[in-house]
Amino acid sequence: MTEQAGSRTVTIRDVARVAGVSISTVSRVLDDRHPPSKSPSAERVRAAAAELGYRPDAYASGLRRQHTGTVGVLVPRLSDTVMAVFFEEVARACARQAGFAMVATTEDRPEAERATVETLLRQRVDGLILTTARLEDPVAAQLRAQGVPHVLALRTDHISPSATGDDELGGYLATRHLLDLGHRDIALVAGPSYASTAVARQAGYRRAMSEAGLTEVDYLVHESTFGMDSGETVARAVLAGAHRPTAIFAVNDNTAIGVLAAAQAAGLSVPGDLSVVGYNDIPVSARLPVALTTVRVPFDQIAANAVELLTQQRTGALGEPRRVVTPTLIPRQSTARPPAARTA
Repeated sequence: MTEQAGSRTVTIRDVARVAGVSISTVSRVLDDRHPPSKSPSAERVRAAAAELGYRPDAYASGLRRQHTGTVGVLVPRLSDTVMAVFFEEVARACARQAGFAMVATTEDRPEAERATVETLLRQRVDGLILTTARLEDPVAAQLRAQGVPHVLALRTDHISPSATGDDELGGYLATRHLLDLGHRDIALVAGPSYASTAVARQAGYRRAMSEAGLTEVDYLVHESTFGMDSGETVARAVLAGAHRPTAIFAVNDNTAIGVLAAAQAAGLSVPGDLSVVGYNDIPVSARLPVALTTVRVPFDQIAANAVELLTQQRTGALGEPRRVVTPTLIPRQSTARPPAARTA
């Protein structure tokens, strides 16, 4: 984006005025697609741009680029198995269209997301797939304002084109499974409130609990991050409390693994003393010492939908801008009837 000079945005017109050249000359000199010129006018342009603090607008320049067949994918981190699996599916979907996907990480920090978007646009990607969206996301709003083709995947701001799973339904299925086993004291390791996935899964949890006549559940809901460490920290506090739940639904498999670690540290058996449900069905879930009951998300379908939506935007043929796929409950060994029900 362009910089601010006092309270006014520095534009290419300002650079042209200070350098004493035409706007088209400034545009040509500062366009990194052309070999750098060493002419006196080019040197004046670069000096004026540096003096004024001008940066080319990566969003706007992205609109002028020709088709390259390359898609930029933003993920919080590749150490998160979900993001690694999803990127691989996007790469496969791009390859089926003779395209290519490049990935960049943001550590789930908004300021890094914005800088990464600008970097990818300067790499002449045709469009962006972002798994980093937050509710009321300013980066997505800027992309919309500038007309840059983009799709929000997995997480959404409910405005931009998006490819997601039905997280409300998934949260409902996970909680309904525990209720059907006879659990009533079901804690939720809820994830962060800025992520649509966490918010929707909590909504599904609350809907299932409400249908079971359990409407006062705020004390059972505990915010966390999406990481194992956070899942373990939250679960340790929950399990050490005066009113220990008989089951925990965790916002994703990573936090669920953290819950399993906390249960082991507390001397509790799973599912004998505590039932645990995760979300996403990452590959390790079925291979844990106690295989994890979880909700499977069809990442291949979400990736294919995201690439298709991006292609439709680029060709001006965008149809339904929001694609939602259905998750599936996968019961395994980490859930059972609560202890009291087994001894009754």
